[in-house]
This record gives sequence, structure tokens and C-alpha cells, in this order.
Amino acid sequence: MLGRLWAKYWDPKGKHCYVTGGSSGLGLAVAKLLVLKGAHVSVVSRNAQRLESAMKELETVRISQDQVLKSYSYDLITATGAREALDAVCEPHQGRNPDAIFMLAGSCHPRFFIEETEETMKTQMDQTYWVQAWTALEASKRMVRDKSKGKIVFHSAYIGYITLIGYAAYGPGRMAIRALADTLRQEFLLYDIDIHIAFPGTMYTPGYDIENATKPKITLKIEETDPGVTADQYAKGLLQGVQSGDFHISPDLLGNIFRASMRGVTPSNNFFVDSLWNFIGRSSDMAYVR
Repeated sequence: MLGRLWAKYWDPKGKHCYVTGGSSGLGLAVAKLLVLKGAHVSVVSRNAQRLESAMKELETVRISQDQVLKSYSYDLITATGAREALDAVCEPHQGRNPDAIFMLAGSCHPRFFIEETEETMKTQMDQTYWVQAWTALEASKRMVRDKSKGKIVFHSAYIGYITLIGYAAYGPGRMAIRALADTLRQEFLLYDIDIHIAFPGTMYTPGYDIENATKPKITLKIEETDPGVTADQYAKGLLQGVQSGDFHISPDLLGNIFRASMRGVTPSNNFFVDSLWNFIGRSSDMAYVR
């Protein structure tokens, strides 16, 4: 807590920010905010057509002709794909590693466990864990090699705190990415690399409609009390958390309750406010048990 009082507010202006999943949804929303704040932005996605459309949107919000805005089409679920993407992204910047890595690629396909197959189980782990882990591994090695300070931003979900019916294949990856971030926050103190991880709930994006196509009815019923947010709304909270130096980023009511009551070894963002969130969370747990 004391460290946060003296933490310097991070300004992305003039910095190179790399955004995966940047062709739509949260990735595109974060990329636009970074451009508006004066950053050089590189976006990566598998879909070349959506990337072309995304670049047109980014060009409309640039604040300087000096900003370097680039897009690249790569599949990041393998170590090779992650490495080749970073090679391409670094080239226009004299080979230097990005100052901040926002890993926002991924997808969700909930269903009952007995409906899963070997292929769907592996795909969900690829899209929740490996699509971020390989990029984080490659980027962190370069940061340490070059002795460059940087930021690595992971993306989990409410399910990274508390799982529900229908998320048997999706939940483990989201919890695993939280475990990776929790570990790296400690390890990377050695290298002056900042780790952040976001935990959004319901978010109205193109991927949300795809998610609901396979989601069990009981899961839809449980989630109907979550009002949800747009990608643009959540992007503002996410970037605010990164700029403020928050580790776990949950800029909404439910997210803060889950974060404060289930944070384990995660450091508190604010002891007094988190104590309140924790009290609410624990009270809700007791009411549920009764």
C-alpha cells in the first residue's frame, strides 16, 4: 500500500504499446484509447479483414502524424507464432521491445462438461492460457535481455476468481492465467517489469454473441443479474488501473467484491476500501450458505 502512494502514474504517450486481439472487442477499444493518449500502437489478430477495418478506426483517433500505427496477422497460440509476431512488431521500432504488452486475445465457448470433446477442451486452453502465456514468455525474455522496463497486461475474467456451471473448459485457463500473473508479479520485481491482470465480467462485444450460442440456459439465468458493460467502458477502467499501477484490475462492483474476498497472496489495491469489499463478499458467502 505504501509503495502505491509513491508510485508514478504511467503515461502511454510516446510509448510503443502492443495489443493482441486488437481487431475487435476489448482489444480494439484499448488500442483506440492508447492512440488517443499519444501512444505508438501495434495490433495483432488472426483475422486480416477485421484488422484492416480496425486500422481505419485507429487512424481516425490519432492525435499526431508522428504516431506509428501498425497491424499484423498472426496466430498466437504457439511459441513460434508469438515469437514471429513480436519480431514483426519490433522491426519498425529499431528492434526494440514494446514498452507495454496488452494481451487481450481469446474466446469463450461455454457448455456442459459432458458435451466437451478433446478438440474443444484443447481449443479453450489455447484461447484462455497459451494465447497469452507464449507472448508473455517471449516478451519478458526480450525485456530482461535488453534490460528494459516494461508492462505486461494479462486478461482473465470473473471466472478467474469464481467459476460457474458451463465453464468447465473455459474456467481452468482463466484461473491458470491468474496463477501465472500472480507468480510473475513476484519474479519480475527482479527486473523492474510491471505485471497487471484484468478481470472483466459480462462484456458486450462481437464475441459475446458467439459465447451465448453454446452457453447452457442455467448459466444464462445465473448471469442475468450482471448488468454488463461495453468494451469501451471496460477499456477505460482497465487502462486507468494500468496507469495507476494496480495489479488485479476489476473496475466494477462485482469484480471488486470477488477480488477483495478471493485475492489470496495478491496485494491489496487499497486496504480500507478492499476491507469493505471483502466484508460484502464474505457476507454474501454466508448468506448463500444459509
